Amino acid sequence: MSSAVVVDAPGAFHLAEHTPRDPGPGEALVRVHASGICGSDREVLQGNRPEGYVRYPLTPGHEWSGTVERVGTAVPRSLVGRKVVGEGFRNCQVCDRCHAGETTLCSAGYEETGFTQPGAMAPTLTLPARLLHVLPDDADLTAAALLEPAACIAAAALKANARPGEKVAVVGTGTLGMFAVQFLKAVSPSELLVVGTRRDREALSRQYGATDFRTKDQELPDDFDVVIETAGSADAARISAALLRRGGRLVLTGIPAPGADGLDPTDLVVRQLEVHTVFGAPPDAWAHTVRVFAAGLLDPLPLVTHELPLAEFSQAIELVGSGDPKVGKVLLRP
Repeated sequence: MSSAVVVDAPGAFHLAEHTPRDPGPGEALVRVHASGICGSDREVLQGNRPEGYVRYPLTPGHEWSGTVERVGTAVPRSLVGRKVVGEGFRNCQVCDRCHAGETTLCSAGYEETGFTQPGAMAPTLTLPARLLHVLPDDADLTAAALLEPAACIAAAALKANARPGEKVAVVGTGTLGMFAVQFLKAVSPSELLVVGTRRDREALSRQYGATDFRTKDQELPDDFDVVIETAGSADAARISAALLRRGGRLVLTGIPAPGADGLDPTDLVVRQLEVHTVFGAPPDAWAHTVRVFAAGLLDPLPLVTHELPLAEFSQAIELVGSGDPKVGKVLLRP
């Protein structure tokens, strides 16, 4: 029997028999290769995801890769057999924000694969074909399962608009931080600093292109042009802002705990800092990610440390929250 993970309510889940849903008009059925686990999946299980951003019961899984098995009407048959990844946000396509390409700001309300719509912790996933991004035929689907978090960082990199020769920095050394290093390296900066809390991430940071690595308790510069924050804490946001020169550009991607102290607005104004935020990835960021991945400029595989069967969902969730420095990206395989 093929099974899917179903989170019934906060703290409660089971494995349920999975029956593929035939694709309707405009849809595709994808055979899932792998589904990644991130902190937001833990939030779904623990019940501390913000109200309106989860709908129980649900099958989680918003980071995934797979192969198109069937398509519905009004979908090109040429998609069948292609390796793909897919956007998570189920935007309305007709509001002004969607027409502007800002699908993560869709004014029709929040709908996302793995949170309010069935996700990929199952043998198959049926979704609108318009959300798919086709990969090269020789793409490594295990590596591609990490392209969703990569796309979120691509959105940050596009907003940062780093230029060749600028001094750039990344705060945070998790999966998102390591993707940020790779995207920033691709624009040929003069310096690429990584700031983290774990010295053991220095080697991987340098492997991906960092020219300097420091922990947050070391002396830090204050003359960088661009900083991308990925650590998800108020402290990381403040460190990021402090790294910038006057007029520098900051992109925040982490989500601190509710009620966290924020940046000093006086400091932002007086130093004329340009601050952007990212929540999810719009289509242009996805397209950019797939293009960079296909060109060999993005290497997700070193970030994967564990691959487990779907039946070990509970163990996988525990690994992700263990704090063990040996645990990187955890993938579930149907």
